[in-house]
Amino acid sequence: MKADVMSIKSPIKSVVIAGGGTAGWMAAAALSRMLDSSEVDITLVESEAIGTVGVGEATIPNIATFNKMLGIEERDFMANTHATIKYGIEFVGWTKDGESYFHPFGTHGRDMMGMSFHQFWRKMHALGKASRIETYSATAMAAKQGKACLPSRDRNSLMSTLAHAYQFDAGRYAAFLRKYSENNGVTRVEGKITNVDVNSESGFIETLLLDNGKTLSGEFFIDCTGFRALLTEKVMETSFRDWSHWLPCNSALAVGSEKLPDSPPYTRATAREAGWQWQIPLQHRTGNGHVYCSDFMSDQLADEILLKTLASAPLASPKQLRFTTGQREKMWTKNCLALGLSGGFLEPLESTSIYLIQAGISRLLALFPDTGFNATEIDEYNKLMDLEFAQVRDFLILHYVANERRGEPFWDYVRNMSIPDSLKRKIDLFKGRGRYFRYDGDLFTETSWIAVFLGQNIVPEGYNPLVDSLPEKEVENRLNAMRAELAQAVPQMPEHDVFLSRYCPAPKSE
Repeated sequence: MKADVMSIKSPIKSVVIAGGGTAGWMAAAALSRMLDSSEVDITLVESEAIGTVGVGEATIPNIATFNKMLGIEERDFMANTHATIKYGIEFVGWTKDGESYFHPFGTHGRDMMGMSFHQFWRKMHALGKASRIETYSATAMAAKQGKACLPSRDRNSLMSTLAHAYQFDAGRYAAFLRKYSENNGVTRVEGKITNVDVNSESGFIETLLLDNGKTLSGEFFIDCTGFRALLTEKVMETSFRDWSHWLPCNSALAVGSEKLPDSPPYTRATAREAGWQWQIPLQHRTGNGHVYCSDFMSDQLADEILLKTLASAPLASPKQLRFTTGQREKMWTKNCLALGLSGGFLEPLESTSIYLIQAGISRLLALFPDTGFNATEIDEYNKLMDLEFAQVRDFLILHYVANERRGEPFWDYVRNMSIPDSLKRKIDLFKGRGRYFRYDGDLFTETSWIAVFLGQNIVPEGYNPLVDSLPEKEVENRLNAMRAELAQAVPQMPEHDVFLSRYCPAPKSE
């Protein structure tokens, strides 16, 4: 009996990336790392005349995996992008004015008897024998005290649970990856795309025509043209899922300001009348922005609030951005894949924009096509990216729907809006006995969900009954020991700015 033979088409020989910025150069860097430059031509076309959005200056820890895949050393990356350490996000005023909580990376305390730490914490907190949950997190306590260092190699120490991401200059990151990519054989072409030739029979993109008369032919096209979605929307006519019902903010003002005297190792998100304001400290300046819903606030008032509340002097006038939250119905159509803003946008509340680019690249590498462009594999890519976007969407919605800012039209609306069933299940499950389960490759860890649930005052009615199998006094002693360990270790860490000056100082000439 003859064995089945897979239908294999010829390998991709040419990839064209339309657009630069963070998305374009991340794609170029990854593909140039994984593909043989002698076998595959990778071309990126961008125009110096077209600016990038450049608001995504904070990340989550997953980016370290991407850099490691590229073979990039952390210290080199941080110095070249003027990066600082990010231990998490401080949320100010999201429940009520004057209240705040911290979403740390890393973990809260230590699990016991195979059960999550927060279950034991819930029991002891109800008894008045435990402080706020963030006080058991090495990452949160280091952040709040303005400290930074690398995690301890002693797995028995809570200091081994330190986990960080980065706050960096997105423009410098793109430039850093451009140099990396070009060293790996990527060809950069200057020009604006003025026309796209499509095969009349297959509907596949064949050639890009540029304003300088050049033409770029390719077999596979990656759309990194930002909100314009030049290939995905204008050529492939891929529709957009509008999620503004759940995430109604549609405007942002972004501005850089002078470097803070003491750079906090975390991002701050402060609730405002019709949205929120970010503060992201870098080695050379501070990133700031005001995300808001124009249905509830004028641009002029949003601008006034942002400039009035900056912690340091502005370096320019705020830059206005407009957007609609949501994603494409299909991120990959025929021989065109959307990456970054061309594929969708979820506001930068939890610093997920760069992660979603990374996730798109990771899925692409796992499902990289040949010239046959297998429909089943393309469909799988789209399903995986749908899941990624939906899970991030739900986590962002949680911050809004659980607010307690009564009497403000915007916050009253988001508190009372209907929410996706997937998020409602998570909230209802946690409200009972603090149950949370991570599944389907959920981006955010249990620590993240617990931090926001509790931070937004969603406190479970009870806890896992198995917690009672450990004597109350023993649990109390363990919690006290954890706090004592952090109280001794964290103050001994270097100040954040001192750590940066020793570990990854940015070049002074820049």
